[in-house]
Amino acid sequence: MDLLLNNKSVLVTASSKGLGRATALEYAREGARVTIASRNLEHLEEAYEVIKQETGQSVNRVQLDVTNPADIAAAVSSAATAGGGLDVLVTNAGGPPGGSFEDFDDAAWSAAFQSNLMSVIRLTREALPYLRSGQGGRIVNLSSISIKQPIQDLILSNVFRAGVYALTKSLATEFGKDHILVNTVAPGRISTDRIKQLDERVAQAKQLSPEEVESQFLTQIPLGRYGTPEEFARAVVFLGSFANTYVTGQALLVDGGMIKSL
Repeated sequence: MDLLLNNKSVLVTASSKGLGRATALEYAREGARVTIASRNLEHLEEAYEVIKQETGQSVNRVQLDVTNPADIAAAVSSAATAGGGLDVLVTNAGGPPGGSFEDFDDAAWSAAFQSNLMSVIRLTREALPYLRSGQGGRIVNLSSISIKQPIQDLILSNVFRAGVYALTKSLATEFGKDHILVNTVAPGRISTDRIKQLDERVAQAKQLSPEEVESQFLTQIPLGRYGTPEEFARAVVFLGSFANTYVTGQALLVDGGMIKSL
């Protein structure tokens, strides 16, 4: 299938590692003009080299703290300059710390709000004029399966990821007239550093090994394994492509069947 992404301009945030980098790499494979963004310059350069080696394409890169409005404006502007406009926005940010309700004070709640919800709002606001000026744009918000089923000891993520999905639904309605499609892709147990850290945290709390924790999760996944970043990225890239012409306002769970709710 031709995803109609050749020479399209794409910005992927938090894309120096994990799901973001896998997504940026997949867009580059499809011939898009990709901008990657991250706070960590060293990791950003590593991602640049990986994508160049894998695809033969150079990608634009920009330092970005998603909690900083000035950084967001600069990143969107850089992507538009490098790509001759902006056709696709993929929002992503590192997950907030794990813990239960009584573990967090106002500062922790505020930090998670800025990083995981306000960043999406600000990125969308900055990208919207560019997305409107083309022949329709695509926004894909990376989230979590907690939008369908809260995850124990991840209360900050549960609350603000749900907010991102509510924003996705609302924007799909508002932006439909502009031919801008807005969707959410929610990872389950995908093999990334984030999931490894969460498994280690559970293991420590339950006095188990990380391998035992993983085995417990595998009993909940019909496919019997954790997913790969590449599998997740392919789902993102389809929804954030121009082969997708009629799917908007939706949440796609990439979880191997882990969430059983209708």
